[in-house]
Amino acid sequence: MRTIDRLFSCLVLLLAIAAVPVPPVRAAETCPFISGKELAGAMPALKWSLISNQDGRGCIYQAGRGDTMMLSVFRNPDKDRARELYATFVKTLGERMPLNAVAGIGDEGQGGTTAAGAERQEASVVALSGDYILQVSVYPIGRRADDALLGPISDAARVAIGNVSKSSERFGDCEWLTAADADGFLDKSTLTVQRTGAGSCMMFDREANTMTVGVIEMSRNTVIGMMKRAGPCKHVAIPELGSEAFGEHSCTKGNGNAVNIFVWKNGRQASILFAPVKPHPESGSVERLKAVAGRVYGKL
Repeated sequence: MRTIDRLFSCLVLLLAIAAVPVPPVRAAETCPFISGKELAGAMPALKWSLISNQDGRGCIYQAGRGDTMMLSVFRNPDKDRARELYATFVKTLGERMPLNAVAGIGDEGQGGTTAAGAERQEASVVALSGDYILQVSVYPIGRRADDALLGPISDAARVAIGNVSKSSERFGDCEWLTAADADGFLDKSTLTVQRTGAGSCMMFDREANTMTVGVIEMSRNTVIGMMKRAGPCKHVAIPELGSEAFGEHSCTKGNGNAVNIFVWKNGRQASILFAPVKPHPESGSVERLKAVAGRVYGKL
């Protein structure tokens, strides 16, 4: 799996989140890529509520009738990587719907809608702008995704493409991970370090083996509940990193080669995930990853 495939899997995960009904809540944040006024101007027929600002990487909206809109921004290490990923997005989107060029959005853009008989209706625009890729997708409920919806989506994308640099993603440094932490796990000669949001960092190599750290506010009771939950992975306690620390490995669902260590301190939980895409000398091994987890634990 190449880097572009890894990044596309992130998009698939976001779309899976969008498929789950989300109850309307009062949005405490604004979307950094398009304001409420700008969105209303681009799509006056729909009243969107911001459900989530995904750490400056995108925004999730819902409309009163249950429609969902995903606005996702992907930053890349350079323009060549961005164009490569853009081509993958276009190819994948083209497998779900016929696409046509959309003018006036970044360097180039494509958009389309699913067929009338598609099980899941979707209207999407994907655009390339320098190091960035923007995708805006709407999933209507109980009605057709047609050109009358695609036009306003394109207008919203024209606004958002001008603000993609507000993404929280950056490359080359991370508050939780260093290149030395990848020793024995990733190919350091092709290593890329990426900050993927507030408290979230990823390192990946050319083969798209990844090491990820995510830090969030979490109560001790919630962590204890996670330790006790039944699931597809084997659990092991790691008392040397605190009574709340544990590892998950040998999962029967998802990536069976992955291992995830959770540590907790000062009201924050850190997840340290090593996810090789194919069997690796450290597949499923908690022992080696404990050294990385210990360094992260010290920074909490």
